[in-house]
Amino acid sequence: MAAPHSGRQPQNDGYRTLSLSGHVGFGSLPDQLVKKSIKQGFCFNILCIGETGSGKSTLINSLFNTNFDDPVSTHFLPSVRLRAQTYELQESNVLLKLTIVNTVGFGDQINKEDSYQPIVDYIDAQFEAYLQEELKIKRSLFSYHDTRIHVCLYFISPTGHSLKTLDLLTMKSLDSKVNIIPIIGKADSISKTELQKFKNKIMSELVSNGVQIYQFPTDDETVSEINTIMNGHLPFAVVGSTEEVKIGNKMVRARQYPWGTVQVENENHCDFVKLRKMLICTNMEDLREQTHARHYESYRRCRLEEMGFRDIGPENKPVSLQEAYEAKRQEFYLELQRKEEEMRQQFVQRVKEKEAILKEAEQQVQTKFEHRMLMHQEVKLKLEKKKKVLEDEIAMFIEKKANAELLQSQVSVSTPVVSLKRDKDRKKNQGFRLELLCFDVRDEETVNVHEQSEREREKLERERNSPREFQK
Repeated sequence: MAAPHSGRQPQNDGYRTLSLSGHVGFGSLPDQLVKKSIKQGFCFNILCIGETGSGKSTLINSLFNTNFDDPVSTHFLPSVRLRAQTYELQESNVLLKLTIVNTVGFGDQINKEDSYQPIVDYIDAQFEAYLQEELKIKRSLFSYHDTRIHVCLYFISPTGHSLKTLDLLTMKSLDSKVNIIPIIGKADSISKTELQKFKNKIMSELVSNGVQIYQFPTDDETVSEINTIMNGHLPFAVVGSTEEVKIGNKMVRARQYPWGTVQVENENHCDFVKLRKMLICTNMEDLREQTHARHYESYRRCRLEEMGFRDIGPENKPVSLQEAYEAKRQEFYLELQRKEEEMRQQFVQRVKEKEAILKEAEQQVQTKFEHRMLMHQEVKLKLEKKKKVLEDEIAMFIEKKANAELLQSQVSVSTPVVSLKRDKDRKKNQGFRLELLCFDVRDEETVNVHEQSEREREKLERERNSPREFQK
């Protein structure tokens, strides 16, 4: 039921405030949200950046009073790697899904120029994964595991001098993507006087280099005072330890040294309690909201603009998503047609070039063929001429041979008597030669016989004389 007219108060933005005459029930809406949130649970993602051995794992274990069993890292990695581990923690009836992302090998390389680039790529990849889930037709953001980084704890080495160039470059490249809280790790290694000077030096360098770190919000009256004070303590100088030492009548977490004991939860010794209160107890939800409303929205806007989506058209008029989609679709279609036409023209041009090359090659082959045919014809003509000459010579030879045979036959017929006489004389000469040979043979045999008889006679004489000589 509406209140009387006198209860209506006009507002500058066009809304009117009405008073209620009785209980309605929407005052329990915060309780409903609390119950729903408790049932759903919360997620919180922490990115720890710092050199190996700067105390990252020990501090995280100290913040959440547990041991996450983070493996020990080496100093000899060739590049920076990010290692994400997710845990489920429960305190009272509140369930927290905690993701710790550690930068393994950060600052250990000789060339540290691009050491921060894997970190930037990782943060952008988590934003892109969430954006792709949002753009799905059937999305499930309620059950989606949000891996976007809510806070970056940047560990600064306690040198006591100034920030390193790598620290400035890394924080400058990350300040628009994540909430950065600078931390001086292992702050018990320098004196209190040096520590305060070091803090002032760090803040001065961050301001002079335009690095935007996370400032605890002061617009909420309930936490504005404490957050304002804590903003003045940045960067936090912390000491972490999971070992308990007995001091007095109670056990406390501390680090023992020959010169004394440093208590982790003693605010006079370090800023560990301040960090835990600001990070977990007071501003965890604000870190989540800042990540979604500021850093993710900035990434989302840039990505959608890259994809061609605009809220305002060329005439400064609002453009709906459907209109932007159709315009982009038409633009892509025209671009596709243009590229297709370019490819077609390139194809036609290449075909023409290939045809010209083939025609030129064909012409060269044809020219060579014609040249070879001419040579063949010339050789053929020469061979035919030689063949004709040889045939003429053969004919002349045959003719001469026939004439010679004819002449020979005529000569043999005209002189047969001369031939017979010559044959008789030849036979007589041969007989005379045979007789002479026979006489020679006889004479040799006679001589031989005479010599043989003489030898035999001499032999017989020797035989006769030999016994006489033996008797004497």
